[in-house]
Amino acid sequence: MKGVRKTSSIACLIGLIVIGLMPAASALAGDSRKDPNEIGSRNVSKGVNLYSIEREMALGKQLALEVEKQAKVIEDPIIAEYLNRLGQNLVRHSDVTFPVSFKMIESEEINAFTLPGGFIFVNSAILKLSDNEAELASVLAHELGHAAARHATRQATREQVINLSAIPLSVFGGIAGLAVRQLAGITAPMAFFHFSRAFESEADQLGIQYLWKAGYDPNASVDMFERVESTERKRPGAVSKLFRTHPQTAERIEKTQKDIEQLLPQRSEYTVNTSEYEDVRSRLYEITKPKVSDKDASVPTLSRHYSVDRD
Repeated sequence: MKGVRKTSSIACLIGLIVIGLMPAASALAGDSRKDPNEIGSRNVSKGVNLYSIEREMALGKQLALEVEKQAKVIEDPIIAEYLNRLGQNLVRHSDVTFPVSFKMIESEEINAFTLPGGFIFVNSAILKLSDNEAELASVLAHELGHAAARHATRQATREQVINLSAIPLSVFGGIAGLAVRQLAGITAPMAFFHFSRAFESEADQLGIQYLWKAGYDPNASVDMFERVESTERKRPGAVSKLFRTHPQTAERIEKTQKDIEQLLPQRSEYTVNTSEYEDVRSRLYEITKPKVSDKDASVPTLSRHYSVDRD
């Protein structure tokens, strides 16, 4: 009889969780999520989540350490400090309730991702692709939207619940059963990177609100989407598959433009660019350009061929 009652309890628990997950769009239904004037006093991470914030942050820290072991993080103090300061300014104008870190990976692949607990990584190709500070900030703001809404652990929760019948009850104390994938040489649970359509749309929407709140032109998000789309057409494979998130870029542009018009009050002026951005971008190009080795530089080259006439 105890076994029957235990099975029934598990079934009830599964049923309650699944009911909470069913309407994927319900996460976006609350008006406060669409009101930028409510930023900082609203909860955008509502939804079923088997991870406490403490557990999520501990997990994110562990994954971030693995990323830093396998990827080349740019440690140049000027670039690192600028990226962090830009990111922290956005954090102050967001819904995030826990510390967030920003680091840049040296890579020519266009990509950015957010680990659980607010560990945000941006590839150097993003800074090179952007044309001004507002465009760079738009990428950070989108990733910050994922962090604020705790999409990583909410997505992991959904995948665990879907497969709950094949997973032992001990899953509630660990991350066993999650698939793994390769991300630019970094192995990590797929659930923490591959967000649902609703979550990506929500991050887009939160991102433009954070940009607006911080004083940046929210249209920079649209400009950056267009740059990514153009780059992918010209250089297939230059954009990470994970960065080419669904909905597709054309659809995202249309929806983002609509959200900017309908959700964000007009400002008399916006920040678009700064001289510091230009200096840091130039510095990045300088420190990442291919270096000529001493051996190559010392090898003499023959510029002309002289022939000697012999009698």
